Amino acid sequence: MWYEQIKWVLLAEVAYVFLVLLTGILVIWDTRSTTKTLGYLLLIVFLPVLGILFYFTFGINYRKRKIYTSKLQLDEELRKELEEGELKLLEYLQSQKQEELVQNRELAQLMANKKTAKALVFPRNKVEILQNGEELFPLLFEEIKKAKHHIHIEYYIYEDDITGNLLKDILIEKAREGVEVRFIYDDFGSRSIRKKLIKELKCAGVLAYPFNKIKLLALANKINYRNHRKIVIIDGTVSFTGGINVSDKYDNTKNDSYWRDTHMMIKGPATLALQETFISDWNFCSQENLVVSRPYFPLQISNGKAHIQVISSGPDSDLPNILFAVIQAINLARYEILLTTPYYIPDDTLQESLIIAALSGVQVHLLIPAEGDSRWVSTGAESYFEELLRAGVKIYRYKKGFVHAKTFVTDRQLASVGTANLDLRSFDLNFEVSALIYDAEIANQMAETFFEDLKDAEIIDPEQWENRPLWRRMAEQVIRLTSPFM
Repeated sequence: MWYEQIKWVLLAEVAYVFLVLLTGILVIWDTRSTTKTLGYLLLIVFLPVLGILFYFTFGINYRKRKIYTSKLQLDEELRKELEEGELKLLEYLQSQKQEELVQNRELAQLMANKKTAKALVFPRNKVEILQNGEELFPLLFEEIKKAKHHIHIEYYIYEDDITGNLLKDILIEKAREGVEVRFIYDDFGSRSIRKKLIKELKCAGVLAYPFNKIKLLALANKINYRNHRKIVIIDGTVSFTGGINVSDKYDNTKNDSYWRDTHMMIKGPATLALQETFISDWNFCSQENLVVSRPYFPLQISNGKAHIQVISSGPDSDLPNILFAVIQAINLARYEILLTTPYYIPDDTLQESLIIAALSGVQVHLLIPAEGDSRWVSTGAESYFEELLRAGVKIYRYKKGFVHAKTFVTDRQLASVGTANLDLRSFDLNFEVSALIYDAEIANQMAETFFEDLKDAEIIDPEQWENRPLWRRMAEQVIRLTSPFM
């Protein structure tokens, strides 16, 4: 009897070692980041069974597996027009002499490259920068009410609260008027609307689908790959994107705690780039093949002057395009970089780019929350500060409330508003979108807002930071080991 027991124990041990080896080979083959690869291997070796379960739950590389490949179906006539338009836009870009484009030409060309984001620079857009929900929501609702043909909406967080129900009522009203309304919501971030609110929308004729539906929540690998985009498109001519979700907490007239965020409205041809991103997502989550035709891509002439390049990134893209855009913008900056992010968990290249910029004499300013919504993540972020401070980067902690804006400005020539944080999750796991704005007027406006925000922030003193307690330094370094999984 004892011999049989030992035999089965030995067989189980051999099987487990074989499973560990196979999983290790899969990790090495499938993971792009060296840091992540080492992290997963350590988990697999030192946490028996749990490490393997963690990898298969959160670690599968969907970018490499192409599970989320975008689906776009174009009619032939429109395809020809778009191809001709692309050539004209590329020629136009090459011929432009504006300082904003000249200084950042390498960035524009990098993002236009067919091997990266394939993002064209669209000229002549009107841009309105919107601060916080109290500025965004009234304007958003007003523009949606004007819709004649279609409304396309995509959000990470949509809450069943006052703001969410106000928007729901408008969407229902427009659907009953005969306007096409399509709504994508993230199944994890918008879980509060799954039952009642979604049913009301569908009963009224709104087409609504969850992105990447989660079934077995505790075990689903898909929970790690979330749609973090916030996009609204109205009739293919007006669009909104930025950091603000649909929730009362983003409107400071509806809650006690202050929420600082940034969004933007675009009127002009750059809306078509957001439209393409939305339709790709729609065709994925609805399992439909929405034909891209003229009503969704109308010919339009705008008298705006901002050049805009819309960058999408996620598991469906070959490369981390938004990360590449941020790094290239940093590298091209000559005298000033202004960064705002609620989460700072950079990869090595981003961290080193900021250090190189500061050591080269560029004034680098980084604004983060004084108190994050996760002590673990905040401590992980703090582990990167000492290197930045030693290089001369100025780090500020926003104390008025929680700063959730995802923006940057370089040299008062280039600005960006988007959904991506400066962290590994946004660059590698989430579906994100950002707009690069080549316009000095908008860049100056956003720079002024940045320095206004600094009035409610406290700068980190490098000497005091270097003298923080030893236990705190150790905690930062230990938690930093988990940064690939944050």
